[in-house]
Amino acid sequence: MHPILEQVTEQVVARSRDTRAAYLARIDAAIANGPHRTNLPCANLAHGFAVCSAVEKEELSHSPKANVGIISAYNDMLSAHEPYKDYPALIKQAVREAGGVAQFAGGVPAMCDGITQGMPGMELSLFSRDVIAMSTAIGLSHNMFDAALYLGVCDKIVPGLLIGALSFGHLPAVFVPAGPMTSGLSNKDKSRARQKFAEGKIGEKELLESESKSYHGPGTCTFYGTANSNQMMVEIMGLHLPGSSFVNPYTPLRDELTKAAAKQVLKFTALGNDFRPIAHVIDEKAIINAIIGLLATGGSTNHTIHLIAIARAAGIIINWDDFDNLSKVIPLLTKIYPNGPADVNQFHAAGGMGLLISELLDHGLLHGDILTIGDQRGMAQYSQVPKLEGGQLHWEQGPTSSLDQQVIGSVAKPFAAGGGLHVMHGNLGRGVSKISAVAEEHQVVTAPAMVFDDQLDVVAAFKRGELEKDVIVVLRFQGPKANGMPELHKLTPIMGLLQDKGFKVGLLTDGRMSGASGKVPSAIHMWPECIEGGPLAKVHNGDIIVMNTQTGEVNVQIDPAEFAARVAEPNHATGHHFGMGRELFGAMRAQASTAETGATNLFFVD
Repeated sequence: MHPILEQVTEQVVARSRDTRAAYLARIDAAIANGPHRTNLPCANLAHGFAVCSAVEKEELSHSPKANVGIISAYNDMLSAHEPYKDYPALIKQAVREAGGVAQFAGGVPAMCDGITQGMPGMELSLFSRDVIAMSTAIGLSHNMFDAALYLGVCDKIVPGLLIGALSFGHLPAVFVPAGPMTSGLSNKDKSRARQKFAEGKIGEKELLESESKSYHGPGTCTFYGTANSNQMMVEIMGLHLPGSSFVNPYTPLRDELTKAAAKQVLKFTALGNDFRPIAHVIDEKAIINAIIGLLATGGSTNHTIHLIAIARAAGIIINWDDFDNLSKVIPLLTKIYPNGPADVNQFHAAGGMGLLISELLDHGLLHGDILTIGDQRGMAQYSQVPKLEGGQLHWEQGPTSSLDQQVIGSVAKPFAAGGGLHVMHGNLGRGVSKISAVAEEHQVVTAPAMVFDDQLDVVAAFKRGELEKDVIVVLRFQGPKANGMPELHKLTPIMGLLQDKGFKVGLLTDGRMSGASGKVPSAIHMWPECIEGGPLAKVHNGDIIVMNTQTGEVNVQIDPAEFAARVAEPNHATGHHFGMGRELFGAMRAQASTAETGATNLFFVD
C-alpha cells in the first residue's frame, strides 16, 4: 500500500472516530430490532402487503422470507433512466425464484441536467439531490424490508440514493445500473458543432441534428461526466456487481446482470449467515476508494461535493485536502471525453473497470480489503468481467493490460503523474479544478478579469465581441446559498472557441461546471461563496488574475491592503438574475449555516 494512501486513510479514520461510532451505534440499534415488519401491528402489516399474492402474504407474515424494497428513479424523459421501466418485473421474478419477495417501495425524482442546462430549472438541480435522499428514506420508512435495491444512474440521483440508503444503513443494498447508450455521433464532433453554432457558422437546425445524433437512444450519455463517474464510483466502492457498470441496456447480458443483482442482495440479509448491511460496506476505505477512482479517471468535479456529503451520511468526515493529497500520488489512467476522444463504450471495450481496478490494486493504490456485494468480500474479484454463455451468467478474469492504450494507460505509463482534479487556493479563496482535459499549454493563465453575476450576461458579452481578448471570466454569486449552485456548462462552447482563437482564457466562479466540461482552465466551487462575503465578490473588472492549475494557486495581483479593504466592504452585486433556485434557497439559509451537522445537506462543500 502506498504510504500516502495509508496516511490519508489513517487521518480520515481518526477524524471520523466519534461521528462514525455514533452512526454505527444507531445502525446497530436498528439491526438489533430484527426485521421491522415483525413488529408492525396487524392493521399496519395488512396495509403493507394488501396487493401481494396470498402466498406472499403468508410468507411475509408467518415465515422468515426476505422482502426486498425497490427504490427507482425511473422516468422516460431521462435516456439513462428509461431502461428502468422493465426492471421491477425482472427483479420481482428473480427474487421470487431465489425464495424471496420484492415490492416496489417508492420512486424518487430524477431531473436531467442536460435538459435544464442554462435554464432556470438548473437552479434546482443540486437541491434535488437532497430531495432524492429524503424520498429514498420515505420509501424505506414503512419498515417492511430486509434489503433494498437502488435503481439510478445520473448526476444527483446516485448520490441522493446513496445518502438515503445510508440513513437506512441496517439494510443490505445493491445498486443496479442501466448502462450507457450505444455510441452515436462522437463527442468531439458534437463539441465542434457547438462551437460552430457559437460562431454563427451553423444554425439551430444543424445543431439540433448534431445533438440528436449524439443523444440518440436509451442509456446514459456516453461522455465521462457526473453520471458515468457515478457508475465508476459505485463499482469501485463495491456496490455494483463486478463489471456491470457499463453494459449497454436492452441486451441479454444487461438483463441477466439485473436478475443477478436482485438475487445477490438476498444473500446478505440478517435472515442468513452472511449479513452485509450497507453501513458496513461503506466505510472509510470504501470512501477513499471512490476518491481514488475519481482521480485516476479524471472524473466529475461534482463529486468533490457529493462524496463529502455521502461520507458524512455514513459518519465519515472527508475534505478537499484528502482529495488534494491523494491527487499527488494517484496517476491519471484513462482518457475518456472530455479528457480525450474516447467514450465510455470504448473505455469498457479497452478493459473497463476490471482493468482499472486491477492496475490500481497491483500497485498498492487502492484498498482491496473492503466489504463488497460480490461473492467474495474484497476488491480482487472486481478485476473479473461478466460473460453470458449458453444463457448462463458467469465471471472470468478480465484483461491484465490495456486493449487500447489511447484510452486506458498504466501506472508505469500514465497519461499524467497526478490525478485529474486539483484543489485551488490563494487570496481569492479555495476551489477545485479539473485539469485532466486541459492541455498543458493552457494550464497556467494570467489575464485581466471581466466580472459578471449571471451566465447569460457572459453569453451576451461574447456575442458583442467583448471577450475577444485574453480574459479570465469571473462569474460571481453562483454558490449554493445564492441560487442553488447551477452548472455553468452553457459557457463551455464560447470559452473553448475563444481559447481556440489563441486567447488566454479561464473561468473563475463559486458555481459549478458540468462533469462534461473540459478544455478551458477553471477554478470552480470557490469558497467562501460570494454571497457570504467571499473574496471573489471583490474582484473588479481589469484586475489581473493568475490562475495556475498545475500548482493549484489562484490569486488576484493587487496590493494586499487595498484588497483587504475591498473584502471588508459590503457586497454590491451588479445584476443578479435569481430565479426559482433563489426563491427556494431563501427559505433554507438557516440550514446552510449548520451544514456541519447533517449528512443530507447540499451546502456541505468543504
